[in-house]
Amino acid sequence: MNWPWRAKPPRGGSAARAEEPVRAEEPASAEQAEQAETARRHAIEERWGGRTAAWADWLARSPAGVDLCLWWQKRNDLIPLVGEERYQVRLAELLSRAAPRDLAAMGLGCSRRVDRACRTPEICGQDPEPRPDDRPYRRSGPVPGACSSFIDCYSPHEIRVRFNGDDRHSAVMLLRGGPSRALLWVDGAPVLEGEWLDNGGYWLDERFFVVRTGGPDDHPEQGYTSIGQWLYDIVSLLVYDAALRIPYVLVPGPTENWRDPVVEVRDGTVRVYVDEGARVASTPDREFPVGAPEAG
Repeated sequence: MNWPWRAKPPRGGSAARAEEPVRAEEPASAEQAEQAETARRHAIEERWGGRTAAWADWLARSPAGVDLCLWWQKRNDLIPLVGEERYQVRLAELLSRAAPRDLAAMGLGCSRRVDRACRTPEICGQDPEPRPDDRPYRRSGPVPGACSSFIDCYSPHEIRVRFNGDDRHSAVMLLRGGPSRALLWVDGAPVLEGEWLDNGGYWLDERFFVVRTGGPDDHPEQGYTSIGQWLYDIVSLLVYDAALRIPYVLVPGPTENWRDPVVEVRDGTVRVYVDEGARVASTPDREFPVGAPEAG
């Protein structure tokens, strides 16, 4: 049976035109992209503050930095929830995973200005520049890559973080409670727990972290000075080999009066001098060899 009608072509042309591909949407203009970026930064600043917004580009690349900033900025809410000890342990873990730019974004003081957060994220947020001779060096800003050391002047945790020259190793100290309760982590591992620690330390030969510790009570020259807490006059030394993860605890003998000891590494040997004058004269009190790290 023949129906008295036929299918009509689609409006606007023949059936062939209906098969034409749909045009892709035009790409957003530069002006639209700029507006979207401005809106994003405004949202970050409104939620996290201007300082965090200034580090938004870096934090977008650093999950470890985001974790650290969240844990730090929410500390007043988290400490009642998890307890001070657990908060502090987790804080040390996050600090040990952090890069220098993460700490700058966190808002700690740095080697340039210990009393305030970084004010030049447009410079310090850039990737670090290698030295012409490819040797590592310690940075003090404003400089790409941010500084090599950071100091917390305001919170009760009293954080100290020091990176070696190529940022491969880091030492994290939490000094809350004074030297007898100070805590140290090197590359994320706790070191010398329960010992008196000085509030400073430094990297030697890009591999060894050196910090003064409590001296022997029975040393004939031992004395104490009260400046907020008891301090040792004759000190011991911790020399931590970060390459081999070996702590060397050096305790002075009765004739080794280490009030201001100096340490150096020469020809694969660590040498301890009673003071800078002894180092210049090359008359060490103590010396010991160190092993070479494994290749790879």
